[in-house]
Amino acid sequence: MGLIASMLTPSIGKHLLRDDDEDEVIVDIVEHHWISYTVPALEVLAAVGLLGVVAFGPASVSTVPLVLAGALVAHAVWGTLVVSRDRFVITNLRVFRISGVLSQKRAIMPMMRILDITVQQPLLGRIFGYGHFTFESAAQEQGLRDIRYVGRPDERDKTIQRLVAMRGLRPTR
Repeated sequence: MGLIASMLTPSIGKHLLRDDDEDEVIVDIVEHHWISYTVPALEVLAAVGLLGVVAFGPASVSTVPLVLAGALVAHAVWGTLVVSRDRFVITNLRVFRISGVLSQKRAIMPMMRILDITVQQPLLGRIFGYGHFTFESAAQEQGLRDIRYVGRPDERDKTIQRLVAMRGLRPTR
């Protein structure tokens, strides 16, 4: 069980800044909203349907549905791993994102570089409680521009705005 848990959860603590002046403290760890798992779930259901064709259909046509079912399950597992290994972390000093299954990517933005956050909630997001963040910073290109399927987006936006204001970087909205 420990191996599976370590595969699904990226290590965050080792990326925190620890020094004599100020220790970095995790304020929030944002995982993707449950709705981001719907495509892999639908793929598994389609695979089960194809396995039903194999079980009750003629043996002469069972190879193609069996291969398709296997491919759908493999794609669903990969999609689940990609979503579950993607974390957006809010600390008292910065925001960062850790993602990747086989290799790992980290994108980091200090609080002082955050110029603006746009929160978009499509109709389904308003119904199910998720939204998408777009960060604007002083840098032209950065790995934290779009964070999709964030649960409780209004609450998390306010958290970031408070942290930016507490650092004395700009007034609260």
